[in-house]
Amino acid sequence: MPEMSSVFPHPDHDHGACVSETLARAEEACGERGVRLTPLRRRVLEALAASHAPLGAYDIVEKLRKSKEPAPAMSVYRALDFLVTEGLAHRIESKNAFLACTHGHDTGDIVLFMLCDRCGTVAEVTSTALGRDLAQAAKSASFSPKAPVLEVSGLCGRCMERGVRRKVS
Repeated sequence: MPEMSSVFPHPDHDHGACVSETLARAEEACGERGVRLTPLRRRVLEALAASHAPLGAYDIVEKLRKSKEPAPAMSVYRALDFLVTEGLAHRIESKNAFLACTHGHDTGDIVLFMLCDRCGTVAEVTSTALGRDLAQAAKSASFSPKAPVLEVSGLCGRCMERGVRRKVS
């Protein structure tokens, strides 16, 4: 598992590179699978990739409206369904919102989302060890999980640091 301090994006990181890498990964994955990343699907994924905080469907509708390329909510929902089904985006259940997938996942890994309660940023990591433990627990319970995802809320390192500084001042 990556070091926790590195999974949350630094505020000064090259955000354009994040978006470009996400879109390039999506184009490649769609090409390999023989599915189309239509212009609307691409714009929806771009809106998700441009935010490190989860976005609701209507947030995306609003972003598309402001970009002079509006899309009806039902079309955005269909695009989100496609992106989630293809593993290009994730649904953050606790927020009823979506997030661009930052990387592919191996079978057996569990996806762990760490959601910062203060700034809203989400870090995505995978864990083979947690996946193994979940598989063992599920097997002992005669249960078959469909999409092992874990959401944990708390504070990211930057927000914890800011909170400590505020208390000292």
